[in-house]
Parts: sequence; C-alpha cells; structure tokens
Amino acid sequence: MTKEPTSYTEAISEIDKIVSSLSEETISVDMLTEKVHRAAELIEFCKQKLQKTDKEVQEILGKIEE
Repeated sequence: MTKEPTSYTEAISEIDKIVSSLSEETISVDMLTEKVHRAAELIEFCKQKLQKTDKEVQEILGKIEE
C-alpha cells in the first residue's frame, strides 16, 4: 500500500525523486509503470491541495474586502 503524502512539499519532493530516476534512467522498465502511476497520484494530490488553498485564500481575501 502506498503512503499518502502528508503535505504538498512532501508530495513535490517525491515527484522530484521519481522524475530524477526517470531522467537518469536509474529505474528499471519493470518499475516504470508503477512509478508513473505513483507520480500521477501525487500530481492529483498536489492539484487538490492547490485548489483547496486557492479557495481558502479567496475566502480570506473576500472577508478583508467586506
């Protein structure tokens, strides 16, 4: 079972490691699908985190403008 990241920073760090291993070709073909799938999960996590943060910031700014 894959561990869910606890923060945006943690997810980005793991994505960086995956990209590094892909670009350096240190990953085996057997692991390629697994790593790409994991990267997709992490990207989705980051996307959701950014959307949530944007919504919260907009709400805060809306309260300030009132």
